[in-house]
Amino acid sequence: MKALVLDGSREGDLLTPVAVRGVVSALAGRAVDVRHVALRELAISPCAGCFGCWTRTPGECVIEDAASDVLRSYVGSDVVVYATPVTFGGYSSELKKMLDRFIPVLDPRFTTVGGEVHHLLRYRRYPKTIGLGTLPFPDPEAERLFAGLVARNGLNIHQTVESTVLVGVADAEPARRSAERLLDRAGVTR
Repeated sequence: MKALVLDGSREGDLLTPVAVRGVVSALAGRAVDVRHVALRELAISPCAGCFGCWTRTPGECVIEDAASDVLRSYVGSDVVVYATPVTFGGYSSELKKMLDRFIPVLDPRFTTVGGEVHHLLRYRRYPKTIGLGTLPFPDPEAERLFAGLVARNGLNIHQTVESTVLVGVADAEPARRSAERLLDRAGVTR
């Protein structure tokens, strides 16, 4: 089994790297081959919104940068973890920029999923999506918005997702235990 951990932490973020270490440790303990990608260390351009990935080079973004390698790793993974500081209930700008570049994994045609119109899937299988957010202090509204955002992103690839927000967790062991529970809920087997 392969997992991709997309680390959306920003420079100076003290909590998300702890959460990432916790989930990487928990995945490794389940004999999962883990690739950790610190997005802030990669040169990734924002999506141009040109839809060339649907019309000119179907399935491939027309921008040639580090996002192409991350996208190939995403498609080849069984599990993907979106690790991010929760910002007003959303993702960090680093993670959001990468997720915007995931458009090529979808087919431009439409279908109905759960009574809503969504894109067809380009591939037969997609990695199980898991959201892992961090906050320095309790913020129930931000936690609710984050869970809803991750769920909506999961719906785009026609799947239900699991997510959690670690609040003020600055030690590796509590982060690992929380990740274990999250992976159990997501069905990532030991």
